[in-house]
Amino acid sequence: MINSKKKIEVMSPVGSFESLMAAIQAGADSVYFGVGQLNMRSRSSQNFDLNDLAEIAKRCSEHGVKSYLALNTVIYDSEMETMKCYVDAAKKAGISALIASDLSVIQYARSQNVDIHISTQCNISNKEAVRYYARFADVMVLAREVNVRQMKSITKFIEDEQIKGPSGELVQIEVFAHGALCMAISGKCYLSLDNFGASANRGACYQPCRRGYIVRDKDQEIELEIDNEYIMSPKDLKTIQFLDQLLDAGVRVLKIEGRGRSPEYVKTVTQCYKEAVNAYQSDSFTDEKIVDWNARLSTVYNRGFWNGYYLGQTIGEWTQRYGSLATKTKVYVGLITNYFSKLNVAEIRIDTGDLSIGDELKIMGATTGVAEEFVDEIRVDLKPVTKTEKGVICSIPTKNPVRRGDKVYKVVDAEE
Repeated sequence: MINSKKKIEVMSPVGSFESLMAAIQAGADSVYFGVGQLNMRSRSSQNFDLNDLAEIAKRCSEHGVKSYLALNTVIYDSEMETMKCYVDAAKKAGISALIASDLSVIQYARSQNVDIHISTQCNISNKEAVRYYARFADVMVLAREVNVRQMKSITKFIEDEQIKGPSGELVQIEVFAHGALCMAISGKCYLSLDNFGASANRGACYQPCRRGYIVRDKDQEIELEIDNEYIMSPKDLKTIQFLDQLLDAGVRVLKIEGRGRSPEYVKTVTQCYKEAVNAYQSDSFTDEKIVDWNARLSTVYNRGFWNGYYLGQTIGEWTQRYGSLATKTKVYVGLITNYFSKLNVAEIRIDTGDLSIGDELKIMGATTGVAEEFVDEIRVDLKPVTKTEKGVICSIPTKNPVRRGDKVYKVVDAEE
């Protein structure tokens, strides 16, 4: 086991202020996000803009959380001034570091004394690549195809050779721990550009690999539907069941994928991995806890799970149907119209469906994040009721503070 005093960082994805607060609530050590068009989720994620950077940095600083701006697409000459504007804005706002792969970003950021993390798009797979990038960065993400044995060899090399980054500290290795995987090598894919003119390497992927396909012979006499598996769409990565092996291998930063995912995804996944790290460091990483974490992870968006390539598997496991396989889903119910902080009571306008005693709720807002509640009392016009219908304004007691304008969702079992 590694020295328990060594810091292990759980990094969460955020695509909105709701997700940012959810990550903070869940115990994230750091968050990463994009602004504008120069990041790898520019199309699929709700990105922030430059005006949000100061507020992001402020909220993170208040909670002791590091903030990382993803500026990790391919950069063209026509975008140099825009890129520099982003770097300058990040520095001014107090963002902790940039995640980058293009040398133009890396070199300019270093010239401005802005910290850099090397993105997975650089496909770092060996010791010499680590030695090279150490002149620029203290943290680097390994290629997703590197296995645990190779990780351990690289981290041992860093220790033995005292490979240090610009800060003078030993280089830290980061890996993806959970979330969507791509069929391409570290995200380098041409399929979307070829089919739709939208490049994955420019953050604009249309994800044609996630679709089902029909095969037709050239004479158009035979047509076959590829059944049972989406043969280009891998299941999602989940490492929580062997997280101890990643940490034993010297990994220091665990990155959760999902800047396009919902706030409840961010909160649930972050909580599980944070608990797993704490259990590892306290020698209480048990099979019973793994069962609980797996059950909770299955309730939020996923395409099914597999181990990725970390344990030596050389070919992917493919999802069996389109979309999420989550065991739970959320249904919009209504809006918080008032909150009485002294009473811990929320007033809700029911916009759709109904609300009943025993319902599980998630209440979301840009400041609230994700508040999780169970309905154990409902009042309408101060009178207790067991159920309330659409159009009614009701009140419920809450464990968590919520705010006017927060959206209220009911958690229900997902349909097969």
